[in-house]
Amino acid sequence: MLPYWILFLIPAVGVLAPYRLTPASRPLMWWLVGSLFALAIGLRFEVGGDWVAYLRYLNVASTMTLFEVFTSKDPGYYLVNWLAANLGGNIHWVNLACGAIVMTGVVAFARNQPLPWLALLVAVPYLIIVVAMGYTRQAVALGFILLGLVALGDGKVRTFVFWVLVGAAFHRSAVLMLPVAGLAGSQSRLTSLAWAGMATLIGGYLFLFDSTDELWTNYVEADYQSEGGLIRVLMNAGPAVLFLMFQRYLQLNEDERRLWWWLSVLAIACIPLVMMSSTATDRVALYLIPLQIFVFTRLPLITRDIRWSTLIVFSVVTYYAAVLLVWLMLAAHSQAWLPFQLVWLV
Repeated sequence: MLPYWILFLIPAVGVLAPYRLTPASRPLMWWLVGSLFALAIGLRFEVGGDWVAYLRYLNVASTMTLFEVFTSKDPGYYLVNWLAANLGGNIHWVNLACGAIVMTGVVAFARNQPLPWLALLVAVPYLIIVVAMGYTRQAVALGFILLGLVALGDGKVRTFVFWVLVGAAFHRSAVLMLPVAGLAGSQSRLTSLAWAGMATLIGGYLFLFDSTDELWTNYVEADYQSEGGLIRVLMNAGPAVLFLMFQRYLQLNEDERRLWWWLSVLAIACIPLVMMSSTATDRVALYLIPLQIFVFTRLPLITRDIRWSTLIVFSVVTYYAAVLLVWLMLAAHSQAWLPFQLVWLV
């Protein structure tokens, strides 16, 4: 467990020493930290519940032609595997590339927040340790979505759509985020809805529609139950409620306010949906994890009293330390992450 706590303590030091590790004066520090996390993600050995499944991806990709790669269901992920296999690499090459993408998105998103080190700390227990080290394809898709959310917060709808479509090349479910562009677009609502509708149709045609029967059978009719799914949905719903309560105090421009209002509504809507199909809703809810980062790094802004702001920051740190502890000790599948092993130590 110690390596996971070290990863958690790295941003904790940044939170406790904000003047020495401010992103404005030490951008190199940020990218060094991002690289360290990417190495931890990429060089892990037999860590994560789907480790064997991803080895099969690499074996299959090694026998594919380039045409077959681009016509596969997850062409982005198969392409990374195909390149690794044809260059004489192994699964660690694939995981390093994917870890670099995830951390690029995390760092870009965190540095866009008012308390960047707190943003990174919030991301560590679940987004980085559980998702990035367990659900590689969806983690990469989430990394691209984080880049898109930064752009969409500035009203750049086309850039958001681009990053979501790139993410969908790694995990098709990412196209479900495309309607957000229309709901949160900063221009004419009709234009934004038309843009999002067109992008959704294109993305769905390319990545999702040909698999709807398979997805429906696997996730809904089979009624798969994702253990802990309700808890993870509630982890998004909590900050969603806080956002709806305190949005006027969070110093947002209109683009940001509209974007995160809709994401908050979606996060709350996942509560009844998780009762119908916990696995399907849980996987969609992974894309709403940025809501936790966004809200908890802005919550200290609701007061000008430094004592209350400090208390809020320490409460967030304590909460996510508890999340990590409970997951490591009690989660049904956390043993797949223990012990943490690096490839050169095996």
